[in-house]
Amino acid sequence: MEKLTHQHKTELSLFINERDRVPEEIKRAQSILMLAEGLPGSTIFSLTGLKRTTAVKARKKFINGGLQALKSKRKEKKTKNRLTKNQRDEISKMLHVKTPRNYGWDWDYWTPSILGQVILELYGVKYKSKTSLHLIFKESKFTYHKPEKIYKNRNQAAIDEWKNENALKIQDALRDPEIVVLVEDEMIITSQTTLQKIWLPQNSQPKIECSNTRKRRSIYGFLDIKTGEQMAFKTEKQTSEISSKILKKALEKYKGKNVLLLWDNAPWHKGDSMRTFLATCTNFLIINFPPYAPDENPQEHVWKAGRAHVTHNKFISDIDTTARELLTYLNNSIFKYEFFGFTAS
Repeated sequence: MEKLTHQHKTELSLFINERDRVPEEIKRAQSILMLAEGLPGSTIFSLTGLKRTTAVKARKKFINGGLQALKSKRKEKKTKNRLTKNQRDEISKMLHVKTPRNYGWDWDYWTPSILGQVILELYGVKYKSKTSLHLIFKESKFTYHKPEKIYKNRNQAAIDEWKNENALKIQDALRDPEIVVLVEDEMIITSQTTLQKIWLPQNSQPKIECSNTRKRRSIYGFLDIKTGEQMAFKTEKQTSEISSKILKKALEKYKGKNVLLLWDNAPWHKGDSMRTFLATCTNFLIINFPPYAPDENPQEHVWKAGRAHVTHNKFISDIDTTARELLTYLNNSIFKYEFFGFTAS
């Protein structure tokens, strides 16, 4: 048999790694390379399912006709431009119970390009536009968003235990009209520009001016779970003394009422100044969120909304002006998030 040239082997290797190749085409190319390596027919059959005689024929066609001779004619005949209703239902179920790994991809999450390739392999349907694939995701109750970060030291068992221990106490407070339920957190804004993905016309690339300086301001935020109202305060930094003063301001709004406050175990939530102030508080109870579980605190979602509305994709020339804009937005908006089965009406 005529030997394969180095160019032949390179073409076959590239052909095998192309994304739009179907298994039938890949096996043909692999069998030809195996012949060139001198592997026995039994090995070729066990790895590709093709007999040695079939591989020899494929090799001859390839040398005479190039890569076109290896392409599947059945794939070309079966290629369509739309799925049936039953097929779309099957895909919707598949997206929820399987990952790309089930189809040979080294990836855990679905993307339009991967979904398009899987649809082509399973149903012979090829979409030219990602818009159709986006619609399939939407029909399947998928949304387009960034994955959430998860802390390395997160202990889910401890978080579940915390929920079990505090669920009844929190739910009783949420049902009691005489008790105010607040969640609190802090965020830091800087003059450094932060970027966020946005939908744009094709081939357009906006430029956003960025600042070289990096000034910081701290924002304390209290969310009233029952009303969705926000109280936010600006400070230069976060200390026990500052935190106790901010907490005092927040509680003045609820003077004479019972208050349940949930916040994390930040060092500035403790310290001498905070302990001294808390000793003077009446009708006031604190529950600490579990460590490394910011997603359990609805105030974290308020920060995301605030950043998206005020700071993302913007040049910050004056950190205090931006901080005031953020406070205005936060203190004049309603944020309704589910918390232990309760959502503000």
